[in-house]
Amino acid sequence: MGAVEDHWTVGRVAGLAGLAGVSVRTLHHYDEIGLVRPSARTPAGYRAYSAGDVERLREVLAYRRLGFGLREVAELVGGPSTDALAHLRRLRGLLLEQRDRADVMMAAIDRELEARARGLRVTPEEQLQMLGARLYDEIGGAYTATRSTDPRIAAQIRVALGDARTVLNVGAGTGSYEPADRDVTAVEPSAVMRGQRPPGSAPCVAAAAESLPFEDRSFDVAMAVSTVHHWGDPIAGLREMRRVARRVVVLTFDTDEPGWQGRFWLTRDYLPEFAAVLADFPSLAGMADAIGARAEPVPVPWDCADGLFEAYWRRPAAYLEDHVRRAMSVWTRVGPQAEQRAVRSLGDDLESGRWAERNSGLAGLDAADLGLRLLIA
Repeated sequence: MGAVEDHWTVGRVAGLAGLAGVSVRTLHHYDEIGLVRPSARTPAGYRAYSAGDVERLREVLAYRRLGFGLREVAELVGGPSTDALAHLRRLRGLLLEQRDRADVMMAAIDRELEARARGLRVTPEEQLQMLGARLYDEIGGAYTATRSTDPRIAAQIRVALGDARTVLNVGAGTGSYEPADRDVTAVEPSAVMRGQRPPGSAPCVAAAAESLPFEDRSFDVAMAVSTVHHWGDPIAGLREMRRVARRVVVLTFDTDEPGWQGRFWLTRDYLPEFAAVLADFPSLAGMADAIGARAEPVPVPWDCADGLFEAYWRRPAAYLEDHVRRAMSVWTRVGPQAEQRAVRSLGDDLESGRWAERNSGLAGLDAADLGLRLLIA
């Protein structure tokens, strides 16, 4: 890092920020509206920017680059005492969201290019999929219809939370499993998911798990429910949770057990692509080691109220319903061809009775261990 000057003139700052489209006129406008005002003085008595002013300008320009209007930026940067680390972490989270959004669009474009090259008709629905946002933005619209808190899973999470009074819910989505009797702060990068949080729910910060905008040990416990597999760097996110909280509780998935793909009939018989979805997912042991956690099984009730991927293990016809599948990220990850093949094959087997014959042992079970695990640190 170079030496830090005491002040910078308007011309000097405009020169440094020129690549960001900033001119002297822009700086004067920011000064006039009170967004970034130079607070230092040159030896000759001219107004200049202090180091803090430049830092604030950097934050303003970064939010502008992300598409925020000046009024929104003014609210985001707050007063001069606003924590710079919090801004950097928030900006990083927003950039991660934009990167994921771009990845989804790129995949949709590639699918359409391939289809057109093969002379296939691209439907209006498929064309509009290109405008989808990040993964949760694609599946989030169905959440309120099929994803809700299951009381039995909630009870197990509640025991793990113990006597914690302040709770950080990371990857909070629409707020399922947030304890109503605690002081909860939520973190959710998807605007679609944040928009579906019910009135009166906990305050929600737009940030990514890997860059939580909080000081060390700010919370009694940090929790994350069925979200770690969506993170760009799960281990980094878990360590961030450990940094900002005294304890950690995470509902995730176990891929350590040999033959784990065969635990669930849907992935075993109809969707082998599921294994590829989790190919880069950390091992349960690796995640536990990262935060010093122990793991306990989370059985899935036969009538699970939370429409997660494994929820309908005793109600197979539900997987034929499009609105049910839309709330499960797996189907977006495996792609439309695998999804259509799996649904068609399952429908045939349900109609012929083959599914019932293969899975007759499930009828008498009230709950099943399908690999869900609660990490408690």
